Amino acid sequence: MQTWIRFRRADGCIGHGRIDGADGNRVVEYDGDIFDEPTPTGAVHDRASLTLLAPCAPGKVIALWNNFHALARKLEKPVPTHPLFLLKPASSLAGPGDAVLRPKSYDGKIVYEGELGIVIGRKARNVSVAEAGAHIFGYTVVNDVTAAELITADPSFPQWTRAKGFDTFGCIGPAIVTGFNWKAASVITRLDGVERQNYPLSDMIFSPEEQVSRISQDLTLMPGDVIACGTSIGVGSMKDGAVVEVAIAGIGSLVNHVRG
Repeated sequence: MQTWIRFRRADGCIGHGRIDGADGNRVVEYDGDIFDEPTPTGAVHDRASLTLLAPCAPGKVIALWNNFHALARKLEKPVPTHPLFLLKPASSLAGPGDAVLRPKSYDGKIVYEGELGIVIGRKARNVSVAEAGAHIFGYTVVNDVTAAELITADPSFPQWTRAKGFDTFGCIGPAIVTGFNWKAASVITRLDGVERQNYPLSDMIFSPEEQVSRISQDLTLMPGDVIACGTSIGVGSMKDGAVVEVAIAGIGSLVNHVRG
């Protein structure tokens, strides 16, 4: 397992690196594309001196819906035969510590959705399930923020992309972990310090490999793209000023706040 972060140094320059050492405080900086044999620059940083950014800059975020058995039962929805997904634009990206900004045009309910994120490492098009693992670079944490009341605001057309595509509504971080054992992990979401979600990733309907394979039949996945694996029960609203933390042991905690 390796842990990769993207950061802003004290001099304002943006870099990426691998966390080294048992205490997690030493960051070895790398040059080049992390998805294509990066090389160490020779620089080593104290993690506390760095400002964490979203660990990658995806061209697109593919966000799944109804991908957990527990939520399907609660919603009384059938288990899908193919991943149900929408696209969040690259402009929705937010990183650790960033504010989730309330859109000026919207005063309704904004909800958190704590999720596991798959980070693509190799171009994937029409790959099999057996091949899919080789196209996964690692895993991260996602908060798939949603302006919930917009989805059904127009009864003639569900507005999933609009509701989930606002600037700062795609929170990703704090790191990408390679070789992560997602089957043994859980997603925990806390709102203002109170636990709201705690669900096992083993309850997923489509495994990460199945997601990559199936979605690659529909569109090309590129290095740095992120698949948000969907959420389970416990989704709720965030008021202006609220602090939301999505944590997955082994990857880290993604903390953001809502700003009106």
